[in-house]
Amino acid sequence: MTEKLYNTDSHMHTFTAQVLSCGMEGEHFGLILDRTAFFPEGGGQCADTGVLICPDGAQVQVLDVQEKNGQIVHVTDQAVESGTAVQGELDWAQRFSNMQQHTGEHIVSGLVHAAYGYDNVGFHLGREIVTMDFNGTIPAEDVPELERRANGAVFANLPVQVTYPSAEELKMLEYRSKLELEKDVRIVTIPGVDVCACCAPHVNTTGEIGLIKIVDLQKYKGGVRMTIQCGGRALADYQTKQDNIVQISKALSAKQEETAAAVERQKAELAAVKEKYVAVQGELTMLRAETIPATEGSICLVEADMDAKAMRTLVNLLTEKAGRVAAVFAGNDRDGYRYIIGSKQVDLRALSKELNGALHGRGGGSAAMIQGSAQTDETTIREYINGI
Repeated sequence: MTEKLYNTDSHMHTFTAQVLSCGMEGEHFGLILDRTAFFPEGGGQCADTGVLICPDGAQVQVLDVQEKNGQIVHVTDQAVESGTAVQGELDWAQRFSNMQQHTGEHIVSGLVHAAYGYDNVGFHLGREIVTMDFNGTIPAEDVPELERRANGAVFANLPVQVTYPSAEELKMLEYRSKLELEKDVRIVTIPGVDVCACCAPHVNTTGEIGLIKIVDLQKYKGGVRMTIQCGGRALADYQTKQDNIVQISKALSAKQEETAAAVERQKAELAAVKEKYVAVQGELTMLRAETIPATEGSICLVEADMDAKAMRTLVNLLTEKAGRVAAVFAGNDRDGYRYIIGSKQVDLRALSKELNGALHGRGGGSAAMIQGSAQTDETTIREYINGI
């Protein structure tokens, strides 16, 4: 049985150990040590990573850590002989970040449970995000107060206490429980905030978390999914958003605290311009149609650029003037063309397969109108349409 050093000292990030066994683990190797500070994946938290340093100085990468059948398996990129003394070194930045996130999750979950009575029914601590699923709804307007209280617990620098109550003591203890923990229950207590069964390493005091930020709240399976960032991740998130705000502020010539209002003004102005553009485009389309004479044959227009609405309007107008078909193509020989074709005389649904074959296109529609795309050249387009 491997001694779990992370249970007694969560801040231990270097240690010595002896290799008990080494076998294959998929495409890699699986090492079992007599003692380890590497936390295996579990309880919603990703595994620690790092290196094992051999007596000859060789560094063996610890890629993953899993607990299987009571054994802690260190998945490595190299084999190490049984009996070898090694020095383990955790990726401390990752481990400390994980502890910040996990203790932050306990604080938020404890506060949610106290305020609403909801349980945390799903937890994921990944390399980039932390999500919590609660079995009830939380109004968005409650988030600022919840966040304020969570950070109040951080600023109070409360002790994070780990205990192993007896079965009798557990019966008398009110705590949030994770279903996978059935024996040797490890209780993590943050006084006045949370009491929860948990197998993962945590910070020693809440002040080590630094900051808790709730970054997202969405409806999920009858409850809500909350995303948080804690500690260094919260700082990185703030820095990214601050950089974005600075850029938006400069682009809009607005104060940082007024960027949201400036964006809304831009949206309103853009909508007004778009409305005018659509009106003018409609008038131009009408004028364009008026300049094209009626014919007993087909009408074919090829434009460099035209949106679908204008193309459809023009086809509808020209269909009244064409004895065969009215076709509008938009694009170029290099990138291809979009097309809309209308007719009152020709069954376009029946023609569609032949047309797409001739123009290397794809599309379809009704007997009166078809649309699609074609990868051909303008000369071929005109020759084919005028030949209908």
